[in-house]
Formats: sequence, C-alpha cells, structure tokens
Amino acid sequence: MTREDILDAAAQVFRQKGFHGASMNDIAEAVNLQKASLYHHVSSKQEILLALLDQALVLLLEKISPLSVQAIPADKKLQQMVRAYLCILSDNTDLAAVLLFEHRSLERRLHARHVPNRDKFESLWREVISEGVRARLFKCDNPALATRALLGIMNWTITWYRPDGELSIEQIADQYSNLLLNGLLKK
Repeated sequence: MTREDILDAAAQVFRQKGFHGASMNDIAEAVNLQKASLYHHVSSKQEILLALLDQALVLLLEKISPLSVQAIPADKKLQQMVRAYLCILSDNTDLAAVLLFEHRSLERRLHARHVPNRDKFESLWREVISEGVRARLFKCDNPALATRALLGIMNWTITWYRPDGELSIEQIADQYSNLLLNGLLKK
C-alpha cells in the first residue's frame, strides 16, 4: 500500500461522499486497511485533502504552463489550453472534483498554503487573455473576470459531462473556445 494508492482512494471517497461526509474509516476501507494502519501513512483527513489539492494543481500546472508560453497567437494558445484543461478534468474526475468542490473544506492555515498554487494556475489564463488584448486579438475590459468566467464554465463541465454522451470532451472544448472567442452574436 502506497501513499499514492491512499490518495487515489481518498479522492474517490471525497468525490462520492464529499469531504465532510467521508471518514478516515471510509478511506481505510477503500484501500483495505485498518483505520489505525491508515494513520501510519497519513496524519489526518486535512492532510489528505491538501495533498490531493496540491497533486491536482501540480498536474494542471505541468500540462497547462507549457501551452501558455508558446510562441503562437493568444487565441490559438487559449484554444489549446481549453482543450488540455478539459481533457485533464475528464481523465481525472475524482481528483478534479476534489479540487473544484472540496477546497473550501481546508482549515484556514492549510487553505493559505493552497491559495498561491491556485492563483498561479489562474494567472496562466489571465496572462494569455491579457496578451490577446495587448495584441488586439481580444476585446476584453476585464481579463481577470473573463478568466474566472472561462474557468467557471469549464469547471462546471465535470458535473454533467459523460464520456458516452453526445459530444466528446474535445468537441466540447472546441465549442467553448468558439463561444469565448466569437461570442453569441451573429456578425
């Protein structure tokens, strides 16, 4: 039994029951350990939650950062980032659900450790949108608000997306990019 096995199981338990509804016993059962044995690997549910949030953000930063600094126009960067982000969310649904829905369950001192990584991830998107504004590709009065709107749309996708649904995650990403870049108004 590895710490990674425990974190994977905990992510699944947190997704199914929510952080507050899940117990250390639930996590121990998911990995076929006695509750006391689980404490040899982790000290608390809060430690597990922080580790999962860190794991999710490291994954996202590793995949999205290189796309955000490519030497291509901002609209192309944004399209690639949207596609990559949605693919990561759909490939890691348990971890994504913990990141998106359970971060508020962190105790204050641990939340303060989480926020800089979250802000770093958000800044990748804001910078690409700002870059597009500077290059006169985008008309956007508030890149921070546009970033939060875009992330909000994409984040909510994991609540309804089904791999066997009408659209693939790539098709959804392309439609989101089109909506963001071209809007709803008929030209």
